[in-house]
Amino acid sequence: MAQSKIHPDATTALDGLLFDGMTIMSGGFGLCGIPEALIEAIRRSGVRGLTVISNNAGIDGAGLGMLLETRQIAKMVSSYVGENKLFEEQFLSGALEVEFNPQGTLAERIRAGGAGIPAFFTRTGFGTVVADGKETRRFDGEDYVMERGLTADLAIIHAYRGDAEGNLVYRKTARNFNPVMATAAKVTVAEIEHLVEPGTIDPDRIHTPGIYVDRLVPLSDVVKRIEQRTVRSREKEHA
Repeated sequence: MAQSKIHPDATTALDGLLFDGMTIMSGGFGLCGIPEALIEAIRRSGVRGLTVISNNAGIDGAGLGMLLETRQIAKMVSSYVGENKLFEEQFLSGALEVEFNPQGTLAERIRAGGAGIPAFFTRTGFGTVVADGKETRRFDGEDYVMERGLTADLAIIHAYRGDAEGNLVYRKTARNFNPVMATAAKVTVAEIEHLVEPGTIDPDRIHTPGIYVDRLVPLSDVVKRIEQRTVRSREKEHA
């Protein structure tokens, strides 16, 4: 009988997978679709010297910002850092190495890594600091920059629904970097909001097939934070 992919909690799901100096892909965008329980388990583990591939690093005190607080991250491969002051401070002080990527380039680098494509050429970034130190070529009268595919030792992702086989469905905007990251790591661990029986999910609705998912963590309490809330005052509304 095949071993169950389901684990009782995030710490158990990550058992034997973490080591100093490893590379981790972390899904999500801002605070949307981030694997918060798994991030917290990594924080508690004390593993250090991490290279983390993620669109951004959450915000101060939440998401990957928790790992910046404990200085467990040595390098970020990211696209956007504007909402995290600690990220900015550590980068400017030299405490954190950062490899910046245009957002679409980052997504394609991860997709390429999952597809077994070692490198590709893109026009994005040519003539800017993004292209520094990289091979460039000219195709059909246009200049291109060569970007390498990205892979990782571990991908941690968050899904809305999943079954015991690891088939996953993401909800709305949470379907951001999670699907491509699931394909691009040696091991993928997914936390899921709703665990359902195999066969319950319409095959045409599955976003990540179970073959890409090694371990699952059903969540009992999901906190969905609002990164920024802007409202009108009641006085102005009725003026």
